[in-house]
Amino acid sequence: MAKVIIFGVLDTAELAHYYLTHDSEHEVVAFTVNQEYIEKDTFHDLPVVPFEEVEKFYSPEEYAFFAPITGRNMNRNREKVYLESKQKGHTFISYISSKATVFHPELIGENCFILEDNTIQPFTKIGNNVIMWSGNHIGHHGLIKDHCFFTSHVVLSGHCVVESYSFFGVNSTIRDYTNIAAGTLVGMSSSITKETEEWGIYIGNPSKKVPGKKSFEAY
Repeated sequence: MAKVIIFGVLDTAELAHYYLTHDSEHEVVAFTVNQEYIEKDTFHDLPVVPFEEVEKFYSPEEYAFFAPITGRNMNRNREKVYLESKQKGHTFISYISSKATVFHPELIGENCFILEDNTIQPFTKIGNNVIMWSGNHIGHHGLIKDHCFFTSHVVLSGHCVVESYSFFGVNSTIRDYTNIAAGTLVGMSSSITKETEEWGIYIGNPSKKVPGKKSFEAY
């Protein structure tokens, strides 16, 4: 059991507070956000403290950190907070829903947020700072690297490799033995059947790469 500080005061932080309170052994003790975004001193009756000096309020030796931030800027906003928190000395928890099917939780990294009805088949490794919203199917013998985001009802077939910063829209599907390049954005209901290119945007079924635009320019 850890005493946890959650980054954020919007919907995702509120959901994290709910899940940790009702479906984990952890205790949420505070929220933190950058000083310029603090409008109230409390959120859900807990203190809100400036992220710039959170370690002065909550010692990294005593309190763990959780930063379940959205996928904006192709997950790089979340990566920034994650790395800055590590520099402050905080350790991280991960949340894995008790209603998810996970065969190897020891292969899941830190600061991951894995919600209900995810199925993660055996022998797949998940890196740090990965978010999986509800209802995804993650196939066997795969590798998902750091700072990725799966929305809902994504099917990632077996033996796939997903490089960092990738984002998968609702109902997207990835063929088995496919390599997803860093920063790939897969649009809603799109189907990937072959290797992607770094920072590419792919839409359609079968998917086609959107010409002349990088993923971080779109999301």
